[in-house]
Amino acid sequence: MPSTNGHSPKRAILYARVSTDEQARSGYSLAQQMEALKAYAAQEGYEVLEEVEDRGQSGASLERPGMDQVRDLVAGGGVSVVLAQDRDRFAREPAYHYLLRREFQEHGCKIRALNDSGDDSPEGELTDGILDQLAKFERAKTVERTRRGKVRKAKEGRIVAASSGPTFGFAFNEARDGYQINESQMQVVHDIFRMFAEEHRPLTTVRGILEKRGVPAPGAGGCGTVQRYARSFKMTATDLIAIRRS
Repeated sequence: MPSTNGHSPKRAILYARVSTDEQARSGYSLAQQMEALKAYAAQEGYEVLEEVEDRGQSGASLERPGMDQVRDLVAGGGVSVVLAQDRDRFAREPAYHYLLRREFQEHGCKIRALNDSGDDSPEGELTDGILDQLAKFERAKTVERTRRGKVRKAKEGRIVAASSGPTFGFAFNEARDGYQINESQMQVVHDIFRMFAEEHRPLTTVRGILEKRGVPAPGAGGCGTVQRYARSFKMTATDLIAIRRS
């Protein structure tokens, strides 16, 4: 990426973004991005005005809390450049990237990524535009390969592991294409059904017993409701009532 050293004050906003899937899949962390940006800003002599992060936000849309903050700061004036580690941190769609660049230019601000290949010349913009389109093509191919892989797994009778995790009472096997029983969780499932369906205890009583045991509810840091357990193994309160009456 070319240097933008000059005699006028250089003020930068550092922007980092990561989606939930990216973080889970490759550990593409906000901290790592910010570390690289701060190192570059120090090298180029930028005064960092703000460090802005979008956690768990997709690059398929510009409607993100962090990006909204960046756009407001740029509109307020006095920002020389907005820096990101990669071009797709700003937006995954080339058209959105173009809109941001034009919007920032109106306020005397540039948009820069550490992996930029071109410069501010028409030829440089063309180069980066071509690379954006190639990256978009590669992402589309990745999505299609992933979809075909899931379909093949399903046809072979294997499970397609969801990012939300397995049903409560089970765990993924090592290959993540089948289930195995989680003994401690399954005991909780058995206890809930026994207390509610066989012993006819109220839901509040069942919840109280679980809380006294210190058993954490699925997806919660502490103890939760019996309904949360029911949802975790794909049941509703109505299902529980029907089981009691059967």
